[in-house]
This record gives sequence, C-alpha cells and structure tokens, in this order.
Amino acid sequence: MNEDFLYYVWQYKLFSSTSLSTSDGLKIHIKKAGTHNKNEGPDFLNAHIEIDNQLWVGNVEMHLKSSDWYLHKHEEDANYDAVILHVVWDYDADIYMKNNKSLPTLELKNRVDKNILENYNRLIFQKQNWIPCENQLEFVDKFLIDNWLERLYFERLEQKSIIIKELLNESNYDFEAVLFQLIAKNFGLKINGEAFLQLSKSIDFSVVRKVRFNENQLTALLFGQAGFLGDEIEDNYHQELKKEYEYLKHKYQLKSISKNTFQFFRMRPQNFPTIRIAQLAALFFTHQNLFSRLMNISKKEEFYEIFNFGIQEFWQTHYTFVKVSKKSTKKLTKTFIDLILINTILPLKFVYLNNRNEFLNDDFLKQIKSEKNSIISKFSDLKIEAKNAMESQALLTLKNNYCTKKRCLHCAIGNNLLRK
Repeated sequence: MNEDFLYYVWQYKLFSSTSLSTSDGLKIHIKKAGTHNKNEGPDFLNAHIEIDNQLWVGNVEMHLKSSDWYLHKHEEDANYDAVILHVVWDYDADIYMKNNKSLPTLELKNRVDKNILENYNRLIFQKQNWIPCENQLEFVDKFLIDNWLERLYFERLEQKSIIIKELLNESNYDFEAVLFQLIAKNFGLKINGEAFLQLSKSIDFSVVRKVRFNENQLTALLFGQAGFLGDEIEDNYHQELKKEYEYLKHKYQLKSISKNTFQFFRMRPQNFPTIRIAQLAALFFTHQNLFSRLMNISKKEEFYEIFNFGIQEFWQTHYTFVKVSKKSTKKLTKTFIDLILINTILPLKFVYLNNRNEFLNDDFLKQIKSEKNSIISKFSDLKIEAKNAMESQALLTLKNNYCTKKRCLHCAIGNNLLRK
C-alpha cells in the first residue's frame, strides 16, 4: 500500500460514499474532490466538501495513517492551514490544528472494494514478472490498448521536445541550427551521440552556412573541430583537409574538441566516428535547404531519397585516415535512416508545427517499420505486436515510464485491470 493508491481512490471516488462521516461522527458530502497537487503542499487543492451540513472550500491531505500528519510535521507548516479534510487509510490518532480544533478525518480502510485492493496488490507487488500485468494482458480490450499506445507516442514526443526546446533557446530559435545538432547526435548513435552533439555545438551554425557550398571546407571544418586533423599523417587528403581547417580555424576563431571524445572500441567499421562525420558533411553539402525540405515531406520514400547520397572518394576506400580498406559506397541503410526519422526529424517537426499552432500527422509514422530491440520482442511474446514505428515508440514509453516504475495507477491498461 502507498499513498499513490489513496490519491487514485480519492480522485476517481473508488470507495463507498454511503453514510460518509468523519472519525468523530460528522456527516460528509463530497461535492468536488479537488485538483491533484503534484508540487509541495496538500495533496488535493480547491476541494468543495460539506461537513456537518456546512460547505467548506479548501484542501485535502492524504496519509496512510492519520499519525503521519505529525510525522511529516504538517502542524508546523503554514501550507497546511487551509486543509479542510484529512483522508487516511488507517485512523490511528486524533489530529489537531494550530487553533487546537480537531481536524476532520475520513478513514477509507473499510470503504474500498476488496477486488480493487486485490487487483492493486497483484499489480504493484508482483516481483517476478517482466511487467506487472503480463499475466492479465489477455483480459484487456485491444481497442483500449491501441488508443493508449497512440497517446503514449505523443507523450514520447513531448519528452523528446524538451531537449529540442533547450537547443532552440540556446540558438535563438534557429531551427536549421538545431536540425544540424540533432542529426549530428543521431549520427553518433548511443555510444558517440553526446560526442557528436558536443562537436555540433562547438561550431556556430553561421560558419556551417558559409562553408557548406564547398565540400572540402565543410568536411575539413567537421573533422578539424572533432580533433582528427591534429596528427601528422603522410596522406594528401588528410594534409589538404588540415590546411583547409587551419585557414577556417584562424578566420572564425574556432576551438576544437579532443578526438579522444569519440569511441571506436568494439564498434562496427561502418559506425566509426570518422565515417559518420564524413557522411554528416556530405549530407549538409548535398542539401543546402535541408530543413525546409524535411519539414515539407509527407512520404517516407522522399526521406530515403534525401538520405541517399554519396561520400567523398577517399572514404570509399577508408574507415580511418591511416588504413586502406576494400572499396564500398558506405551509404546510409534504411534502418539507420528510420532511426533518424523517428528520433530526430519527427520530434523536431512536432515542435516546429506546435510553434505554428499546427499538429503532427501520425499517419506518416505508421508508414515506418517497427524498431527491433529486446523490449519490442518481449512485448511481442506477450501478444502485443508493434505494427509500425509509432507503436514501437509507444511501447518503449510504456515499458520505461510506466511498467518499470510500476505506475499502473497512471496507465490506461493498469486502470482497466484495477477496476475489473
């Protein structure tokens, strides 16, 4: 039992309201339960409650035991002076306000349906399952699950929009600059994502705008800022880039990061930071108006077309600056492009459209295949199949934000099972 369950029972009135009375026998009639307060102070604000035929407007505080009022020292806190009702699971002590008057207290222990309590205990205190409700999912209506997943996808977009808004504030709402930073971070994947973000933020995007028409200059800028042009290497291409970067560094007063920021260990060669930097340079050289193009596309095939570009000839026979390898085009795979769409383009478009009081159409995401990872596979074992990327993103949110944290009371599936 925890206080979250009490909040849930109170908010949705899942208790018997017949002959409600305080611990000292005063009749209670709840007109308005109040608004759940997730900040400091009483648990529910602006409640309307009749006590002994007199209407009171104020706050409600909730505890497992009435004596917790003193344990939490609420009697010393002015924030609790406007509490009109103390709602507890177990009434174990009288509580008095500063004026020495008894605080009206409602005990819920014998008023909650035992099935709800049993369902709650079955969900929250089940320690063996991968998710709390895995043995009960078959009893949940598919329509409810589908609707909940759609809501969870937009919740995930809201979460991703937090970092986007932070970057927009830092760049004075330059969407092109933020697109560059987000794509760079995505090119680094999990292992090098933060290093690539650091690289992109080390360059004022105005410099990228000036040099992106010259592929050698843009490539030199990115490799130089990443610290890969500091070594003495007997290679004409490396020396050419180094010379170009020295000119740019002096002209724009640039300061590079360390190449040691980037990880190569246990990575597939196609994911080496050097290859991803070369591809990043090629992308922004090939498409001068990348942001506007991406914001106006509605079919995934057009996205694949944009990200179908070639890199400089040197990188077709190299994975690093020092070793020749078998020639390969090193184009982005569709799986990698899908990750860029899911994690970068669509969240940015979501924020961009919100700024224009427009809404993101989720039909596009339904065109993209579901991601493949251990969480999606496990849900598949439980007969919840992700048919597309929207549903796979939603399932990741469900697992990480609800199931793992046992937030069943805040989950549509958990709510449905609790009330069965």
